[in-house]
Amino acid sequence: MELSVLTIEGKDTGRKVTLSDAIFGIEPNDHAIYLDVKQYLANQRQGTHKSKERGEVQGSTRKLKRQKGTGGARAGMIRNPLFVKGGRVFGPRPRDYRFKLNKKVKRLARLSALSYKAQNGQIIVVEDFAMSAPKTKDYVKILTNLQIGELKSLMIMPRVEPNIALSARNLQNAKVAALNGLNTYNILNAKRLIFTESGLKAVEELYNA
Repeated sequence: MELSVLTIEGKDTGRKVTLSDAIFGIEPNDHAIYLDVKQYLANQRQGTHKSKERGEVQGSTRKLKRQKGTGGARAGMIRNPLFVKGGRVFGPRPRDYRFKLNKKVKRLARLSALSYKAQNGQIIVVEDFAMSAPKTKDYVKILTNLQIGELKSLMIMPRVEPNIALSARNLQNAKVAALNGLNTYNILNAKRLIFTESGLKAVEELYNA
């Protein structure tokens, strides 16, 4: 697949790049994508949830009433889970949600996500550029020139340029990622992938190695 290289003004430079079939043209594996996204989201969870059980809530351990003869159910302490303000039965406890996923599965998932984007025509290639100072207004102008507007976008570069990252940081639907920060979830979440020329070359070198 060939794509035209655009300037940040949205104009065609006259150059074209060919997307590698080994990266952008594979048969996507939906299950690998599911596993990788599931792992990514699980890793984002803090796992600090906690509720108090009957041994942890405040209250006396005195027996409330005699065992028999009252006509009601037996009752021990006021912290019984059946009572108001009692402890919770089998409540959540702190835990680690992370789980292991093989590197080859993660690689397949990312290539599958990139292939989906290529199939759907959601990849844009721009020439390398730099910003002299962080300005959100300038980054918005770039997105407008590329006819992206308010769509979710992910710009992929070999390494994050501080001024570009700071310019996009305040935009809800725009993200900038270095090659080492690329993941399946962010690729799929973006409606447009913007590769700089050097970023595309770095991706091909990484996954063709």
